[in-house]
Amino acid sequence: MAQFFSLHPVQPQPRLIKQAAELIRAGGLAAIPTDSAYALCGHLGDASLLERIRTIRGVDERHLFTLMCRDLSEIATYARVDNAQFRLLKSATPGSYTFILEGTKELPRRVLHPKRKTIGLRVPDHLLVQALLAELDEPMLTSTLILPGDDEPLADAEEIRDRIGKLLDLVIESGPCGHEMTSIINLVGGAPELIRAGRGSLSPFGLEA
Repeated sequence: MAQFFSLHPVQPQPRLIKQAAELIRAGGLAAIPTDSAYALCGHLGDASLLERIRTIRGVDERHLFTLMCRDLSEIATYARVDNAQFRLLKSATPGSYTFILEGTKELPRRVLHPKRKTIGLRVPDHLLVQALLAELDEPMLTSTLILPGDDEPLADAEEIRDRIGKLLDLVIESGPCGHEMTSIINLVGGAPELIRAGRGSLSPFGLEA
């Protein structure tokens, strides 16, 4: 059964943040609240983690993962970003967006889109997640926590523990968390393209749902 941490939503306890980071570095799979919905997250370099997430989500190898980053400098390490893309990212981060960008050689091939070599990246606007990313000092590999047959992501830590606690190493609770997923914006190949309308406003990109 997964460990269960209850963290303060505004001032997350440093001791528990450190413990959570150590668990993730060691290959653990965690369910954490974000500025949109709960997400499954773990260490970027752990190959077995991908299969654990795919099993829980009920998806195949074509499922696209998201790299959760602390800031724009981390995004620039793992994705190719030109000046126009950088300006858009700067205007919309942190926030409830996932951006599709071309990945760099810093990323393992297994996390990239098999044909287009792209990756989803986001900078969350959530104090707990930012504290965890700062402690890790590197991005996390993530996927929205929506289970097969469900219409929307899970948003309650107790429900997550009850339903899939045996498949996880850690569940973090930190106050209310919404059900709405991020807006997905494709920034590859010119003008921003809306892939999915979600929590993040589309006005910075001149897009309509």
